[in-house]
Amino acid sequence: MTNKLIKYNKKRNFNKTKEPIGKKTSSSSNLHFVVQHHMAKKDHYDFRLELNGVLISWAVPKGPSFNPHDKRLAINVEDHPLSYRNFEGIIPKGQYGGGTVMLWDKGFWIPINNPQQGLQNGTLKFTLKGKRLKGNWTLVHMQNKNWLLIKENDNYSNNIADISQFNTSIKTGLTINEINNNETLPKKQSVNSQLVIENVKVTNPDKIIFDNFQISKRDIAIYYQTMYKRMAPYLENRIISTIRCPDGTSGTCFYKKHMENIYQGLAKVMINNEKGIKEDYYYIKNITGLISEVQMNSIEFHIWGSKAKKLAKPDMMVFGLDPDEKLELKDLRQGVKDLKKILDDLSLVSFLKTSGGKGYHVVVPIKPSTSWKKFQAFAKNIVLYMEAKWPDRYVSNDRKSQRKNKIFIDWMRNIKGSTSVAPYSLRIKKNGTVSMPLAWRELNKIAPDEIKMPDAVKRLRRQDPWKNFWNSNQELK
Repeated sequence: MTNKLIKYNKKRNFNKTKEPIGKKTSSSSNLHFVVQHHMAKKDHYDFRLELNGVLISWAVPKGPSFNPHDKRLAINVEDHPLSYRNFEGIIPKGQYGGGTVMLWDKGFWIPINNPQQGLQNGTLKFTLKGKRLKGNWTLVHMQNKNWLLIKENDNYSNNIADISQFNTSIKTGLTINEINNNETLPKKQSVNSQLVIENVKVTNPDKIIFDNFQISKRDIAIYYQTMYKRMAPYLENRIISTIRCPDGTSGTCFYKKHMENIYQGLAKVMINNEKGIKEDYYYIKNITGLISEVQMNSIEFHIWGSKAKKLAKPDMMVFGLDPDEKLELKDLRQGVKDLKKILDDLSLVSFLKTSGGKGYHVVVPIKPSTSWKKFQAFAKNIVLYMEAKWPDRYVSNDRKSQRKNKIFIDWMRNIKGSTSVAPYSLRIKKNGTVSMPLAWRELNKIAPDEIKMPDAVKRLRRQDPWKNFWNSNQELK
């Protein structure tokens, strides 16, 4: 028995606890780490790193945080054996650490600085490669046994994912209460694999969709539930196509525009395609329909410019400003201002939103009394005018070869059957960015890909910048 585990073994009666006995073990070439949710006298998380054949360990009262601004207290405790990284179960009452232990995360860690020197000097930097914890982290010694566990600012950091959202074991799929209640595994795995939101059973809620930011299917379902009241006026009863990512955004994603969903809250409409063959398109009727799409792994929502029951009469004109990669943000913003000035001169009220990608969208509500042919021609003529007036700034052709140092003003979203991303929709390309409605005064303050899920939710506290969107009652002349 290594001296490092004497303290561990002395604290435990292995005739009563199922915890593994501390035995000498050789470290592997890959260093393991584990985080265990420990519901003992005081609820906390145990953070353990493999080093020199043992798991050096800290008790973290609030658990790790994905937010670099959170400095979580981590109290150094006795070393644990390497076999402890697989332990999940109940430590009997009256025993040291009595309570329930759940495997919250596990994987491998890579030291950034020399780990022995880092521990001695009070700063240990490392990279985690777990199922839930990823990227760079730092442990900083304060005094006595007290350290701070801090997430470094990188592609895996964010201020959205409260770890309480991840409330199941990565080993069994059980919650800590289910482990504590000692119910049968098959039954509990079935219960845990579902989350009911708006009468829709969301299966595999803890499945990570945006890997870089640890955004789960649960997070996305709750986001759309939260945003639905704001989103509904632009989404309900309007034909949609979605982008689905069954294996998360790092896997294969695809467009879906035909009706295959069996849930309520959706309706089908038959439309002739280019060959005159009827195809079944569909639309969302209510929040149940939206959450059922999330259950089917739809993440990004695109909408037609007309309502399903008034297909021939468009009511939402969208201009997308897509800049050449070399253009500065100030040039893009000037393009938005130039377009707005033209619309203002035509006495057309317009609204602004981020694309969630690299551009902005300018949206014009129109009374549904105009044909698609006239609607399309009007949008195109606006852009042709801009192209003629500022030939060195704007282009109406979507070929990238003609876009050098210019902004493509996308008018083709206003052709019958074309779509544009819905207000408040998530985008799959930017790790949870949102196509977010803005007030015009925010144009110079907010970049096209700046608003992410937590920012969008916080903005609900503000006055709706599109509150009067459908009140303009304006027509094309």
